[in-house]
Amino acid sequence: MFDNFEMPKELIPSDPRFGSGPSLVPTEFLERLAKTGHEFMGTSHRKPGVKNVVKELQDGIKKYFNLPEGYLVALGNGGATLLFDMIALGIVEKKVTHFTCGEFSEKWYKASKLVPWITAEQVSVPFGKGINGKAVAGSDMIAVTLNETSTGVQISELPVVDANTILAVDATSGAGQCPCDVSKTDLFIFSPQKVFASDGGLWVAIMSPKAQARAKKIAADKSRYIPDIMSWEHAMTNSEANQTYNTPALATIFIMNEQVKRMNEQGYAEIQKLSQKKADLLYSWAESKPYLSCFIEEKQFRSIAVATIDVDAKVNVDDVIKYLEKKKYVYGIDGYRKLGRNQFRISMFHNISYGDLEKLTKLLSLMIESKL
Repeated sequence: MFDNFEMPKELIPSDPRFGSGPSLVPTEFLERLAKTGHEFMGTSHRKPGVKNVVKELQDGIKKYFNLPEGYLVALGNGGATLLFDMIALGIVEKKVTHFTCGEFSEKWYKASKLVPWITAEQVSVPFGKGINGKAVAGSDMIAVTLNETSTGVQISELPVVDANTILAVDATSGAGQCPCDVSKTDLFIFSPQKVFASDGGLWVAIMSPKAQARAKKIAADKSRYIPDIMSWEHAMTNSEANQTYNTPALATIFIMNEQVKRMNEQGYAEIQKLSQKKADLLYSWAESKPYLSCFIEEKQFRSIAVATIDVDAKVNVDDVIKYLEKKKYVYGIDGYRKLGRNQFRISMFHNISYGDLEKLTKLLSLMIESKL
């Protein structure tokens, strides 16, 4: 469809990566990793060379989110998806209520539902709509998703829960960028391959003292089955010692630490402002073009990390994407496959520059308008 299309050089982004995860990893981070030579990669995660980097990462996360005293930055292997099962097995006491609005928030609910000795309740809205959670009588955990990666919905406020209820937040694609007072959460979970610009395979769980106490209480109940690999007790003990329970991917930890250091130079508040500016650019672009529309109609629920833009059916988005990928101009702007929409899903993660997003909007408009 675009075989004869010529892209103006001034519209080609400086970096082609706009994917919603894995995300743009700065090449200088890889260069810094290479410079560690034989002092880091291939060494034991129980030794100071690695433990010091883990501690620096944990301290950097505490600083970035301004965590209160007593909060623990726990780390482990397996990614946030593994945490869905870990939470159901080791943090939910009797009942959890999930507020869902997309593929990944539903995936978390389905994981909880499979554990036979707890009750999992779902409060849902159609994909593309937003939902804020609330306290539910009889539930000892409320589970919400900060940023639904599949649809580009972010919550606009946190639920308020009582002293006996855990507020758990899946922040996988929003942590560090979407607004959230982490001190008002008990379990704030994410993976490094989104805003924190590292590789996958690691999970991070910021745990309040309440969440830590709940995990220890359930671990003491020997009638409840928890595999060692999913043990919160093991995870907390090792994290307090700047380690993971089993061997981690060291490159992932190193690169994430570099990103946290970079983000701490600006701070959470400033990064949110920059993210809002990028979001305003994309959503105003979509609203200004007759062939585009914002998938998320409710403005208060539009994500500042992942934007979903519907395209007029006269233009096949797949053809646009195939051309851009073939030319190596732009990667990763496909809509989420299970939604089945003629849609762009564009990441606005911290490492993606405003200037490149601006070029992206212009080149997409040029391509689409050439076929209308």
